[in-house]
Amino acid sequence: MADTQLARCTWATTDAMIDYHDHEWGVPSHDDQHLFEMLVLEGAQAGLSWSTILNKREGYRALFANFDIGRVARFTDEDIERLVQDARIVRNRAKVTSAVLNARAVQQIQQEHGSFADFVWSFVDGVTIDTPRDAKHPTPASTPESDALSRALKQYGCKFVGTTICYAFMQATGMVNDHAAGCIARTSAGTRRKRASPRSK
Repeated sequence: MADTQLARCTWATTDAMIDYHDHEWGVPSHDDQHLFEMLVLEGAQAGLSWSTILNKREGYRALFANFDIGRVARFTDEDIERLVQDARIVRNRAKVTSAVLNARAVQQIQQEHGSFADFVWSFVDGVTIDTPRDAKHPTPASTPESDALSRALKQYGCKFVGTTICYAFMQATGMVNDHAAGCIARTSAGTRRKRASPRSK
């Protein structure tokens, strides 16, 4: 059981949310496969709660080949039809289809930019934007950086990548550190960096 007495961001209330908050949210990630996973999951969240997505995360990993970019990019219409019938994920055809389209877009980005990580991190000049959140510095829904990332991803054909979704993606992957001032994870997030993995083919 998580220690609920520690100072955390106010949204971390359940055990699953606390675990995600303490160990993943805001940790800088340069791993293409993890970045793709978060892009898919943040898009799937649109109109839903993050707790809903966390509860279905293992289902997504099982059905989307553990977010192997190359394998998802090869999914067919028959695969999409199979996925939208499976209750382990959000059964929204547009969202499922977007995951496949986004995998193909990420492959193109990898070819042109060397890695998906290099591409997305270029929108923050490769450095985490660090802004302790408090009453004087509330968390925005979007920023100029998320606006730019959204536009760029859309140019590659990505779906469910509006600026608000992109900002949530940036928060999740440590491109911005939006942990509240005084949060126990605020400092540690920047020291636990996810290492890059070989590109998916």
